Amino acid sequence: MLLRSLYIMKCPACFGELKEIEVGDLKIDACFGGCGGVWFDAFELQRVDEESEDAGAALLHLQRDEQLVVDHTRKRECPRCKGIKLQRHFFSARRQVEVDQCPNCNGYWLDYGELEIIRAERSDLSKAAATAERLNGDTIRYVYRLANQKRPQL
Repeated sequence: MLLRSLYIMKCPACFGELKEIEVGDLKIDACFGGCGGVWFDAFELQRVDEESEDAGAALLHLQRDEQLVVDHTRKRECPRCKGIKLQRHFFSARRQVEVDQCPNCNGYWLDYGELEIIRAERSDLSKAAATAERLNGDTIRYVYRLANQKRPQL
């Protein structure tokens, strides 16, 4: 079990104070009223990154200051590990969302809107996989024969 520190965690994007909020059985740190970003400790993101996981829906539209401008190019520090810079990498195969991950504690920082994109992408991939599963070899051979059979001349 990861023990939460007693110090105030600062938002790596806008430097506001992160507030702990309960989402289902998770305690997530969010920049509520600031930039709207969310900090996930190790393995928490995997519990809300699919549309079927109800807890994640509450994190999609956090209250935020829409006037606040965040520099997405600046290197960010881990809000949990003092002096450790977060590393940016793509979170999925489609390379739609770049997330910030701590190499020390394996936590993730997601900017406002990134969780929604991740959840939608995972949903699309699940639907595509289900469709592909239904297209078995017999179906593919049948469609191939239909496409390649000679049509009568009129």
